[in-house]
Amino acid sequence: MDSAIANNAKFHQGDSAYIFEKYWSNDEKERRKKLMPFLWNVVADKGQILGNRKYDNKIDNANPYWFSYPGYSEMMTGYADTSINSNDYPPNPNTNVLEFLNRQPKLKGKVAAFGAWGVFDNILNEKRSGFPVISAFDNCGGVNPTGNEKLINAMRKDSYRPFGDAECLDVFTHYEAIEYLKTKKPRVLYIAYGETDEWAHSGQYRSYLDAGHQVDAWLKKIWEFIQSDPGYKNKTTILITTDHGRGDKKKEEWTDHNNKVEDAHEIWLAALGPAISGKGEIKVGMQLYQQQIAQTIAKLLGYSFKTDHPVAEDFMYLFK
Repeated sequence: MDSAIANNAKFHQGDSAYIFEKYWSNDEKERRKKLMPFLWNVVADKGQILGNRKYDNKIDNANPYWFSYPGYSEMMTGYADTSINSNDYPPNPNTNVLEFLNRQPKLKGKVAAFGAWGVFDNILNEKRSGFPVISAFDNCGGVNPTGNEKLINAMRKDSYRPFGDAECLDVFTHYEAIEYLKTKKPRVLYIAYGETDEWAHSGQYRSYLDAGHQVDAWLKKIWEFIQSDPGYKNKTTILITTDHGRGDKKKEEWTDHNNKVEDAHEIWLAALGPAISGKGEIKVGMQLYQQQIAQTIAKLLGYSFKTDHPVAEDFMYLFK
């Protein structure tokens, strides 16, 4: 939480008292635990968190644009393709790591993606990729939905749409992904939440913080399920990251991100699971790039991601 933004009447939605009561502490470490307790208690204890630039620990977009489609594409394909320069870009011509994994005999049909934003159909090229991409207001459950999926579909259809038809609220993306996790038992599951970005663009700081806090609570629930299920327990790694950063140095720019906004290329990553040594927050200098995430995902599953375009090297060595 940033007190300068929370005190600004332009951004606090008329309720700065709520923001301070819920998220403020004079101690920075306690303040971040209030916002994301799972990340800063469990992951920071048993996993790793990378990207704190106070320690010269850097993860950046390699793409030059610093917004969503190019960022997600870089993350999932391992390649910062400079031709992908718009959120309206057509279906991605580059192979993504989920598509690659779904082609492997042991993983075929065991890969799925859920995203609040409808553009994921293009980012992951659903028609070509061959695995389900449930995005925005798509129904979940296919032709034989479970009772929970039927309810989720009905509620999503009738829900408030603050972002229009382009993006649903995160609660629907989360619960349809969790139902899939529990009933279909995929080997690889990708979930892309979107509300933090949307509330930031709207300049609604209270809702922005609440959305981040909620995602942290959902990550805790996912981890607790994983550790309670014999098929996943002590065999499963979670990676948590983001498609881009936001403006930081100029407080009025926190709502935006692109290559005209200073520092919007700065991202972070957290990891938790049996392959991740419990080093906590990494406080040594290094430079990583978003395009290294795809190969790291593949290596966590025992594969080397190779395709007809360049793929950046992994950073598995950090997790040992």
